[in-house]
Amino acid sequence: MSPYSVTPGSVRSASEVNEQIRALWLRAGGSLSTQEREEYELLVVEWAAAIRDEVIAAA
Repeated sequence: MSPYSVTPGSVRSASEVNEQIRALWLRAGGSLSTQEREEYELLVVEWAAAIRDEVIAAA
């Protein structure tokens, strides 16, 4: 299984996922390859789910 797979109920915080997104952009030098774009898209979906979970938990 890919380390970038999105699983329901991810245990990573939005902050952790955001750091991984930032690291990806730094490694890529601001221009994503096709594979990096796919990784980025999965990370953004995971980040959005984590944000949603954090907001729900805070409510």
